[in-house]
Amino acid sequence: MKQVDETYDNEPKSVGFLERWFKLSANNTTVKTEIMAGITTFVTMSYIMFLNPIIMSNSGMPFDGLFLATCIGAAIATIFMGMYANWPVGLAPGMGLNAFFTFTVVGAMGYSWEIALGTVFLSGVLFVLMSVTRLREWMLDSIPMSLRLAMTAGVGLFLGFVGLRFTGIVVANPDNIVSIADLTHFGFGEFGPEAPALGFLSFLLIAILSYRKVFGGVLIGIAATTLIAFIMTWVLPTDFFVVSEAAKSFAPATGFVSYNGLLAIPEFSALEPILWKADIVGAFQVALIPVIVTFLFVNIFDTAGTLMGVAERAKLQDKNGKIKGLSKSLKADSISSVIGTAFGCPPVTSYVESAAGVSVGGRTGLTAVTIGLLFAVGVFFLPLARMLPGFAVDGALIYVAMLMMSSLKGLDWDDLTEYAPAVSTTVMMAFTFSISNGIAFGFITYTVLKVGTGKSNQVSLGVWALTALFVLKFMFLHE
Repeated sequence: MKQVDETYDNEPKSVGFLERWFKLSANNTTVKTEIMAGITTFVTMSYIMFLNPIIMSNSGMPFDGLFLATCIGAAIATIFMGMYANWPVGLAPGMGLNAFFTFTVVGAMGYSWEIALGTVFLSGVLFVLMSVTRLREWMLDSIPMSLRLAMTAGVGLFLGFVGLRFTGIVVANPDNIVSIADLTHFGFGEFGPEAPALGFLSFLLIAILSYRKVFGGVLIGIAATTLIAFIMTWVLPTDFFVVSEAAKSFAPATGFVSYNGLLAIPEFSALEPILWKADIVGAFQVALIPVIVTFLFVNIFDTAGTLMGVAERAKLQDKNGKIKGLSKSLKADSISSVIGTAFGCPPVTSYVESAAGVSVGGRTGLTAVTIGLLFAVGVFFLPLARMLPGFAVDGALIYVAMLMMSSLKGLDWDDLTEYAPAVSTTVMMAFTFSISNGIAFGFITYTVLKVGTGKSNQVSLGVWALTALFVLKFMFLHE
């Protein structure tokens, strides 16, 4: 102990504080390692700053406010995770849940984004209550692994479909519902600038760079595609592009990219239209119970899977194999979901990209604090967010979807009663364009198959209760 005190005396006070607060030596790490790990994780997950506003602005929320909300919400949540739980995990608005918020709750069901934020708040409160009681353990234990894996994969397929629509690769077809677009089309579509071939190129570049473990592969892929689009607008004739009035207001010259500088002092007044605007009272509707349950389920299982995976890679288990600080990290995540609502964010959740920072040595909350501070700096990059064409960023959306789909490899493909409900969940999320419908189909399929094959003893009380709830949903509630 004397030796440690002498070490503190010889170090700058800031380093001594960091050592004591984050227990760096006990976790076999250093300030330099933690900062580099934080930078690594931030670079791998920073795409959310650009992607979340693009998705959620389709709900009627202002793009500028959403960009600032994404940066601020991620910064506060991640710093809280680092300071409170001492875990090397980055948090930000959840992918998939933002699409569910926009296209199902607001789009298909017709609720206002204020009421949709109210459902996010209520699901966050439930998550907090579960995190401070034994309800969390009961929930995690009662839901079969096959359905948990399916939720992640289903959200991935749902996201992939959204990304394909955003890029213009998939378009509506009166005969087949959907079909592939003209890949030579360059113009302004339903969701913004469309260039199917460039959107597909963005996905391919990101996938290749990520596979080769190129640092910042996602951002490089987005930047490269943006640069190609920018060059095309200079080289190709103006009449090559289908530019509508909406496109002109987006980017006067081309409908793809406009250059007005990369940095600007943020105008926080842009937050005012969405700050503290959740309609919690309006969210108290029977018809919205499945929505609240969906936000809760996807959030809690995604969070648990991410945190356990990060803990394993970071070797955060004690000598008995118990994960150190898991309870605190779950509480930090659940509280962040509630805090994010204040800024107009969908559920803020832990990101699996945190494993990137762990892989280069991140072991403590100092990694998370570094990530959070970098997200805070992100507010100065609003001009860059405006400049990036949607199809370049949507390539990342398709890539993330593919990563999430990989969870299906954990299924027992020899047991029909396990993989059929999982596949049903995954497929129905995309085909009905509703995450909640997919979850409902999965639970009903699971229960019926288990009972029909004589395995009713494998159906937990929780699954029975949720199956009954989802049956009632289809009988009396309709999106």
